[in-house]
Amino acid sequence: MQFCANKLDKKDFFGKSDPFMVFYRSNEDGTFTICHKTEVVKNTLNPVWQPFTIPVRALCNGDYDRTIKVEVYDWDRDGSHDFIGDFTTSYRELARGQSQFNVYEVINTKKKMKKKKYVNSGTVTLLSFSVESEFTFLDYIKGGTQINFTVAIDFTASNGNPSQSTSLHYMNPYQLNAYAMALKAVGEIIQDYDSDKMFPALGFGAKLPPDGHVSHEFPLNGNMENPYCNGIEGILEAYHQSLKTVQLYGPTNFAPVVNHVARYAAAVQDGSQYFVLLIITDGVISDMAQTKEAIVNGAKLPMSIIIVGVGQAEFDAMVELDGDDIRISSRGKLAERDIVQFVPFRDYMDRTGNHVLSMARLAKDVLAEIPDQFISYMKSRGIKPNPAPPPYTPPGHTHHHTQI
Repeated sequence: MQFCANKLDKKDFFGKSDPFMVFYRSNEDGTFTICHKTEVVKNTLNPVWQPFTIPVRALCNGDYDRTIKVEVYDWDRDGSHDFIGDFTTSYRELARGQSQFNVYEVINTKKKMKKKKYVNSGTVTLLSFSVESEFTFLDYIKGGTQINFTVAIDFTASNGNPSQSTSLHYMNPYQLNAYAMALKAVGEIIQDYDSDKMFPALGFGAKLPPDGHVSHEFPLNGNMENPYCNGIEGILEAYHQSLKTVQLYGPTNFAPVVNHVARYAAAVQDGSQYFVLLIITDGVISDMAQTKEAIVNGAKLPMSIIIVGVGQAEFDAMVELDGDDIRISSRGKLAERDIVQFVPFRDYMDRTGNHVLSMARLAKDVLAEIPDQFISYMKSRGIKPNPAPPPYTPPGHTHHHTQI
């Protein structure tokens, strides 16, 4: 929506007024709640305010005939803004768009009562009005968008020797180690959104048999052509097999697995698929610059990255990659959207470090940003969800309509 005003009352002794508007939605009990404030336009009685967007529910709670009250003020530096006047409208009226119906007289009731010849304190005109549907994550899922999950596990030496109980990769026959716990906890939530439950699972930072070359994107199941594992159990099995055959090494490079998923994401940018990479790591990263570049490039693609940090290390680098406080950049280019979510696994463990305290809380925090990241991609590309197919009716259950 965009508004302008004409011939507003002059409230300042020196110069003209500095007008701004405040919008209120009316509540069930007759009270009003502020829902939008325009910017101040300095020194004019004929301001044109910037266009703004506001959710329909914030403006009128979805009730098209509910009163919307708009107050016009003259801004004062000391905060004692002068009231110029107000007017009321409704969503239904505004929805008519720019027309003679959407020119409002700004009335100051006190002034009106005092002055016989009072007409108004100016007028406010609606310049433009448009409504956009806001689609949700589930609208896309129902419309058939596929979520593809890829898991990448940190096999670097900083994790400790898997045959020793202090290692994050310790092969304890009686209970899951930190990696397996994190993988199971996070994976079980994630797998519900992936229809075929076949997950590519990769490792990075290990020396591989037979010749001991270091790899930063090797398939856990040993099959380069088909790195897919069946469900979370399949990944756990391949993970345990890998621990027996590879040698933990280094350095800790994230960029290869990020670019691996980015290659797949780059191939389908029509909104039919979205890719989520889960990296489980002890947090010591060696290729920060390359990883940042890979993330900035990935931000243009239908993909998100979840980093779960295991162990007791300082995760400063992971927090930086998360980009919640400062948007990540590479070579002076800012990521066009935030695609990384970092979660320190230890925050969800009990004191012994053997049990997740609350799977629900972990699930919520791990997946918290995915729907918004997903929507931000779809919106930036102008992709709308496909209509959901009609609900399935088993054969023989057709509804017979009786003719009357």
